[in-house]
Amino acid sequence: MPGGPARCGHGVRRGGDRAGAPVSGGGAAIMRRVQTESDEALMLAYRGGDARAFAALFDRHERSVYRFLLRSTKDAAVADDLLQEVWLAVIRNASAWAPRAKFTTWLFTIARSKLIDHWRTSAQHVSLDDCAANDPDDTLAETLAAGAAAQPDVQALSRAQARAFLAAVEALPPPQREAFLLHAEGGLSVEEVAHATGVGFETAKSRLRYALGKLRAAMQEWR
Repeated sequence: MPGGPARCGHGVRRGGDRAGAPVSGGGAAIMRRVQTESDEALMLAYRGGDARAFAALFDRHERSVYRFLLRSTKDAAVADDLLQEVWLAVIRNASAWAPRAKFTTWLFTIARSKLIDHWRTSAQHVSLDDCAANDPDDTLAETLAAGAAAQPDVQALSRAQARAFLAAVEALPPPQREAFLLHAEGGLSVEEVAHATGVGFETAKSRLRYALGKLRAAMQEWR
């Protein structure tokens, strides 16, 4: 099985750390084809020995998996370690992978499994403020505030709204928070959330509905 993306020390580097020479000629055409293929086609190509297919999958999904792990653990260092474990698991299990479900469903099922393993061995909790302060990527608060107008007062209001939303997400019961993050960060459908979490469709649908209802209620004062 070909290797994954560039490594640094013991793990997979996160986006923006990998350097590479410009690709030209036929190589550029191959890269364009790889970048436009479906996740499932890329995974099959990687299983067949195409390392560039893995690099494309990593570039496509690394940030969303990291955000899911970060919002779940509230610890940037732990999320980084778990991210490496997730992608190494993808590498180790690629030869046995079959397109029985969407690649992202399989990927976030692995991410959830790594989270459960972490929670079984650690009872550490990190505050929402610590999470935001230690996040080397854009925080969810910054993402939510990004559409604000340039005026300082509008920016301050938008940031306050975003932090209120983050606090509301953190306050959700764990099963509802998990369903919401898989849906919002992972882009999983209700059926895929159910598959990833090992519950029935109606249970996943109910968890997501309650989560969205609580988040809407929490944000009523900002409307």
